[in-house]
Amino acid sequence: MRRVLSGHGASRGSALGRARVRLPHALDVVEERIDASLVDAEVERLHAAIEVVRNEMHALRDRLHGALAHEVGEFLDLHALLLDDPELLAGLDQLIRTGRYAADYALRLQRDRIAAVFSGMDDAYLRSRIDDIDQVVGRIHAALHRRDAELQGIAGDILVTDNIAPSDLAQLHTQGVMAVITSSGSPLSHTSILARSLHIPLVIGAAHVLQKVNDGDVLAVDGGSGLVILEPNADDLREHRARVHDYARERKQLHRLRREPTRTRDGVDIKLWANAESREDVAEAHALGAAGVGLYRTEFLFMHRPAELRHTLPDEEEQFRAYRDLVLGMTGRTVTIRTLDIGADKADGTALALPDEPNPALGLRGVRLSLSRTDLFRTQLRAILRASGYGPVRLLVPMVSGREEMIAVRKLAQTVQQELREEGLAIAESVPIGAMIEVPSAAIALQTFIADTDFLSIGTNDLVQYLLAADRTNEALGELYSPLHPAVLRLLYDVIRAARTHRKPLAVCGEIAGDPMFTPVLLALGLEEFSLHPGTLLELRRAVRELDHSALRARTAALLRARDRASIERWLAKATA
Repeated sequence: MRRVLSGHGASRGSALGRARVRLPHALDVVEERIDASLVDAEVERLHAAIEVVRNEMHALRDRLHGALAHEVGEFLDLHALLLDDPELLAGLDQLIRTGRYAADYALRLQRDRIAAVFSGMDDAYLRSRIDDIDQVVGRIHAALHRRDAELQGIAGDILVTDNIAPSDLAQLHTQGVMAVITSSGSPLSHTSILARSLHIPLVIGAAHVLQKVNDGDVLAVDGGSGLVILEPNADDLREHRARVHDYARERKQLHRLRREPTRTRDGVDIKLWANAESREDVAEAHALGAAGVGLYRTEFLFMHRPAELRHTLPDEEEQFRAYRDLVLGMTGRTVTIRTLDIGADKADGTALALPDEPNPALGLRGVRLSLSRTDLFRTQLRAILRASGYGPVRLLVPMVSGREEMIAVRKLAQTVQQELREEGLAIAESVPIGAMIEVPSAAIALQTFIADTDFLSIGTNDLVQYLLAADRTNEALGELYSPLHPAVLRLLYDVIRAARTHRKPLAVCGEIAGDPMFTPVLLALGLEEFSLHPGTLLELRRAVRELDHSALRARTAALLRARDRASIERWLAKATA
C-alpha cells in the first residue's frame, strides 16, 4: 500500500529501487559461561577475531584511498585505533578469564561498560563516540562467527537504516546502491557531506522508516525534498522520471560551465579554488577550471599508509614526490599546501596524536603538534619547499591561535629555505605563508598578527564549532550548529574586512564555501575567493553567475543587523527572490 514518509533532504537526487533494510546494531546475546579448560582457547578466539577486524579496516582504507573525501579515512582510522584500546582489550580478557564468560557475552558486557562511561560525560563530542564503539564491536562479533561485517549492497538497492558511517557509504557507492534513507543523522554530518560529494541521494531523519518499510519494498526517494514514497503509484513514477530528467539536464547544463568564468551578473569575478587530497581531486580541479588548489590536506600521507607501513611516518622523499606531483598536476596554477593537521578526530595510527587527551578537539593538533615536533615539521617544510621549485606553492598553517605561532613557523621556514639553497636545491624565491582562521582567538585578534601573514583561509567547520560550542557531529545539536548565526556572520565579516583593509588574499575553505545556499551570504559579507571540493565547483559557479554582487553588498548592513537565524533566513529568501 502506498505511503508517504518524510525526512530531511541531505543530498539531492532522485532514486527508484527496492528497499534493503538494515536494523540498528544490537549485540543481543544471552549470558553464556564456559568451562575453565576452555578459557585460553576462548581468549585466543577473541584475539583472532580482533586481528581479522583490524586487517579488514586497513584493507578497506587502502581500497578507498584517493577516491573519496577525507572523512572516510578519518573514521576508518578512528575505528582502527579503538581496536587497540587497552581498556577494551584488557576488559575483555578479564571477563573471559575471571568471569569465564563466552567471548560473545564478554563483548556485550564490555561494550555496555564503556558506553555507560561515555554516555555520562558532559562533553557532547565524547558522548557521540558510542556509535563508533558499536560499529567496532559489531565487526568483532561478526568476525567471531565468521560473518562478513561490511555492509553489502546490491546495485539498484536503496538502503534503509538508522544511521550510516562514511566508510559504509563509500563502500555502498562502489557497489551501485542508489540511495540511502536513515531514521537519524544531521545534514552537516560527515556522512551527509560525503553523500553530496558522491551525488548519492540521502534522506535523513525519516523517523518511522524502519517501522514502515520492509525488505523488498519498492521506494521512490527524493533527496532534495526529503520525501520517500513507499510502493509508488503511476503518478509517483511519472514524477520520479521527471526529476531524473531534470537532474540529468541540470548536470548537462553544469558541464557547459566548465570553460565559463565565475562572474556575477554585474561583472564581478569570483575566484574558485579546489580542496584536494589526491591525484584524482587535482585532475578534476584542473579540468573544471579551478583557479588552483586552495587547500591540499597533507595528513592523508600520514593517515592512509599501506598496511605494511601503517606505523611509520612518510620521509622527506615520499612527501616531496607527492607535493611535486601535485604542483605539476596544476600546470602553473598556485597550489596551497596545508601543513600537518592531525589531532581530534583525525587519527593517524603513528602515535603522533595523543590517544588519551581528555578533550582532543582542544588539544595538541595542527600547528601546535608541528611546533612540538620540530623534527617532523622540518622534514615536511623541506619537502614542501623543494616542491616549490616546480611551480607556485603557498604554505598554509592550521589551528593558528595567535601571533607567536606564525612567527615561529616563518622563522623555521626561513631557516629551512637557507639550508636548501646551501645544498644547491632549486626552490622558489619566496613561498607565501598563510594562516587558517578556525580558532576564535585568531579571528578576534587578527589585527595583532595579520602583518605576519601573506594570505588567510577561514576554516568554517571548526570556527563555527568552536564559536558556538557545538559539535557538528552531534545529532542533538543539529539545530544549534549553524553558520547562519549572528555571531558567526559578524566574525566572518570582521575577518574579511580586515583582510581587505590589509590587502591580504582570503578564501573560505569550509563546507559552506561549497554550498550554493550560503553563497549570497558570503558574497554580501565581502568574500571573493572560495575553496571547495571539486565535485561541487560547477554548482557554485552557476550560483555565482546568477547573483548580482552590488545588490548583495548593498544589503550587507541589513544582514548584520539580523538578530537570529530566522531573520538571516528571511534575508536569504529576499536576496535570492
